[in-house]
Amino acid sequence: MIASAKDAGLSLRDQDVADESSDVILADPRAGSEESYLVARLTEIQERYHYLPHNALVLLSEILNLPLSQIYAVATFYNAFSLKPRGAHLIRVCMGTACHVRGAPQICQRLESKLGIHAGETTRDRRVTLETVNCLGACALGPIAVVDNEYTGQMDIAKADRLLKNLSRAHNGKEPA
Repeated sequence: MIASAKDAGLSLRDQDVADESSDVILADPRAGSEESYLVARLTEIQERYHYLPHNALVLLSEILNLPLSQIYAVATFYNAFSLKPRGAHLIRVCMGTACHVRGAPQICQRLESKLGIHAGETTRDRRVTLETVNCLGACALGPIAVVDNEYTGQMDIAKADRLLKNLSRAHNGKEPA
């Protein structure tokens, strides 16, 4: 195990992430005994930081006694995990064929314009990450967007605007409309 931030060549912020991550990883006393806990631990780290910090993965590798390459293989296999910081809110717009022909590109462009980012990016304040996906498996509801795991079907420009307005209200402590 890494004895100190200096030993590992980490900055103070990096050490904070490693320290907090150890709380998550060690929360389950069985975490170090079986490889099957890897995805659960990655999920917990992702939920805390909205991405998987490298230092947390190093620590996880040591605690689970798994090669770091194996941790990264799992972390990069699943789309639910991100190696770069995501926003507190995740918006995914389906770009599958059914959604595409029903206007998904225009909805995505509207969200990009309003957020000031492109798909695959996160706002500077780390409030929102916008992503596109190939299919969400809800073609009859298309075009569809998922915000923080909540599906909104038959999206149009007005719904996209309301979606952002509701996120803004939620961020400012007001109930969404």
